[in-house]
Amino acid sequence: MMSNDSSLSKAQLDLLKQMKKQINTTHVQEQIKKVQQASAKVQPNEEDEMALFRKQMQGVQKIDSGNTAKIEKPKKKKIDAQTLAKRAAAMGPMETEETIMSDTQAMLNPVGSQASLSYRIATLQHKVFEDLKAGNLRWYEAVDLHGCTVEEARQAVLQIIQIAKDENQNVIKIVHGKGPEAILKTYVNSWLRQHRDVLAFVSAPEKQGGTGAVLVLLKRAEKNPQLKQ
Repeated sequence: MMSNDSSLSKAQLDLLKQMKKQINTTHVQEQIKKVQQASAKVQPNEEDEMALFRKQMQGVQKIDSGNTAKIEKPKKKKIDAQTLAKRAAAMGPMETEETIMSDTQAMLNPVGSQASLSYRIATLQHKVFEDLKAGNLRWYEAVDLHGCTVEEARQAVLQIIQIAKDENQNVIKIVHGKGPEAILKTYVNSWLRQHRDVLAFVSAPEKQGGTGAVLVLLKRAEKNPQLKQ
């Protein structure tokens, strides 16, 4: 039956159109419902996913952090001065023998046990000296002169300077102590002032030894063509 059949009244035609529209709407809704049902079967809901995750994690235990190894950087140790002195005697003549360090200056200029030592060459930048004085420049190695004779201390000082130069390091610490007579302190003060590779030295900050030690700033090896490569 055609919608333009002249035998149908206008009311009948309107009713026929409404019926067709309803049929089409019902068909579309049924198709959408089928699609939703199919999608639900393919994609599991959140509860199913959590159940699957728990099943997979059964038997897994949390790692105990107490069993992890702690990696710590090795702390620098002071070099034994007497060992350095023995090494110098065993090695024989060193290049450091070219540095003349007289004891006369030490005998003429004794220093007190609590005195603060300070020395710098004229061309050294003020900021660099202040950083050394404040302990801001990291020292490469240290030597402790406690228990040494004057000659052992001399060889130890020459050795530690040579070691630093060989490693192209420019800051060392020398622990001379501050006994009542400050004998080694007086000699160290004199020797360092005469050494050609010493740019400056100053008594260490309190936390690094105070007036019982000095921080020494040396020339860099590449800046001194006389040093061995």
